[in-house]
Amino acid sequence: MSQISVRNIAEGPGRRAWRTWHGFFRRHHADPQTAEAERGDSLVEFALTIPILLTFLLGLTEMCLGYYTYEWISEAAREGTRYAIVRGANCETSAGASCEATASDVNTYVTSIGLPNLGGGTMIANTTYPDGDEVSPHRVKVVVTYTFPYKIPWVTSSNISLTSTSEMYILQ
Repeated sequence: MSQISVRNIAEGPGRRAWRTWHGFFRRHHADPQTAEAERGDSLVEFALTIPILLTFLLGLTEMCLGYYTYEWISEAAREGTRYAIVRGANCETSAGASCEATASDVNTYVTSIGLPNLGGGTMIANTTYPDGDEVSPHRVKVVVTYTFPYKIPWVTSSNISLTSTSEMYILQ
């Protein structure tokens, strides 16, 4: 009985599994005709699957870049709105000079923020005052449109228009 338990310890489950796999691979490649017949199979399988895999991975990368770009233009629209709400018609500096920002000033500010343009597209900012003017209790609306060119191998390249809108009340 003690010999059986010693043998079970020496031939534990890991050792038995290794012997099983080792025997399987040794038997599988022992026949030279089978090995000769399967020589080019893996190369053909690789050649057929790698373009599909690369297309999927690069498409996923472009999708993530598009989402990142959308977040980027959303931030640009928010920053433009924040810039405009503190520079309304009643805005004055401590020296008494006016610091009012017009719609073109806000558009210039938004396009010059300097956020990364990884997609290589073009950004257009459009600022409007829905209530008609830049007076304190009224609203300012900034719309940022970005043309995102997506490029996926073996798929027709095109552009996607991404738009983000931010609207707030003017404070000054």
